[in-house]
Amino acid sequence: MLQTFHELNSAFPWLIPCFLFVFGTIIGSFLNVCILRVPRGESIVSPRSHCACGAPIAWYDNIPILSWILLRGRARCCGRPFSIRYPAIEALTGLLFTACWLLLPPSQAVCGLVFVSCLVCATFIDLDHMVIPNGLTLGLAVSGVLLSILFPQLHGDASGIYIIDAFRSAMSSVLGVLIGSGLVLWIALAAEAVLKKEAMGFGDVKFVGAMGAFIGWQGTVTAIFGGALIGTVWFALAFPLSKLLHKSPEKLLKAESAEGQPTELCFGAQVPYGPMLAIAGAVHFLFLHAYVNAYFHQLAVLFSSTGS
Repeated sequence: MLQTFHELNSAFPWLIPCFLFVFGTIIGSFLNVCILRVPRGESIVSPRSHCACGAPIAWYDNIPILSWILLRGRARCCGRPFSIRYPAIEALTGLLFTACWLLLPPSQAVCGLVFVSCLVCATFIDLDHMVIPNGLTLGLAVSGVLLSILFPQLHGDASGIYIIDAFRSAMSSVLGVLIGSGLVLWIALAAEAVLKKEAMGFGDVKFVGAMGAFIGWQGTVTAIFGGALIGTVWFALAFPLSKLLHKSPEKLLKAESAEGQPTELCFGAQVPYGPMLAIAGAVHFLFLHAYVNAYFHQLAVLFSSTGS
């Protein structure tokens, strides 16, 4: 069966990527439901998808991306506009699924489908509500540990002895959770001491730890500092973009005060850090993991040789 799979993939190299893109858009449609309902504490299963007017959405009007295009962004039942964010999230998820397959070995790609789905969901919930639900971070952490046992290649090369590889991979996953969350917690405490107010939500601490279950402690370092870099660029671009889009920088960055009210964008204003962490974590997982792990390995060798 495995040989047949390889033969099929060799004969039709774009068959699986195309399938994963379509499958990703379907998952993206489900993520749209999660992004909308989870912060409200509503069921993601029932009731079925419905318009803001209350009318249920027919299956042929709920085809990812295509239905939005055919309906020109408006509901068939009442003509209400549907945000372009719905097909955008579907397309983004489809592209990320395809990227996982094209850039990673099959076992890591399978794990990546779960990882990027959770990142997309967390990103848009945090953008909307400046909070990352505990259920999402817990699910991300648990699934990362379980997948690291099922697919030991998630955290590096395997020796070929499953029990040993699974144990090593699970330890890497657990260390990623503990060290990742610990690093962010100490950074948050240090920033709070300097700013004299909460500088980072505890949800971000748990989110980085949960990401560490997939990307290891090395990846959490990339996510933390990469997220800070992305935030700096995002902050710098908010002002010129606001001129082009005729929106305030506060709306572009979702800046809030400690009381949760919109506030003037300035040093110390609260902005969602989760999306920046998610982008940095995805970049590490898809592109940088081999380089970052090799770098830390060289550092470990250097320190061990210096100590001896």
